[in-house]
Amino acid sequence: MTDHQHHHDTGTSLTRLAISATLHCLTGCAIGEVLGMVLATWWGWGDAPSIALAVVLAFFFGYSLTMIPVLRAGVALRSAIGIALAADSVSILVMEIVDNGILLLVPGAMESGLTDLLFWGALAFSLVVAFVVTVPVNRWLIGRGKGHAVVHRYHH
Repeated sequence: MTDHQHHHDTGTSLTRLAISATLHCLTGCAIGEVLGMVLATWWGWGDAPSIALAVVLAFFFGYSLTMIPVLRAGVALRSAIGIALAADSVSILVMEIVDNGILLLVPGAMESGLTDLLFWGALAFSLVVAFVVTVPVNRWLIGRGKGHAVVHRYHH
């Protein structure tokens, strides 16, 4: 194997790991984001409290999904919390900034109701864009032994 082939294989596997980590992050973020936006819209909340609820729930579910396999691997709760914070904080933060920023930029998205296609379309679009933006962030972090690389050994 040439150096170029080895570098390409390493880069490909790093990209695959980043995509996997971002999909994992997206799952937790999407659960929290959708639940938060649905509840806030149902309750008639304004933009700021809606986004605040969605962000809090996205972090909660994102960290929870990371902690489950870590706890199952026998790690103590306090250590599992630290691992989840190290593994997912940057990824969730980037994802939340992007998806909520898009929701604020799509005309009428934050004012639309639960039965409006605009509500669901803007939410889905924002999560797709957040995924695309967050993959290179996670690739960069994992390549430096940070982010999801911290938790990778517990995902069996």
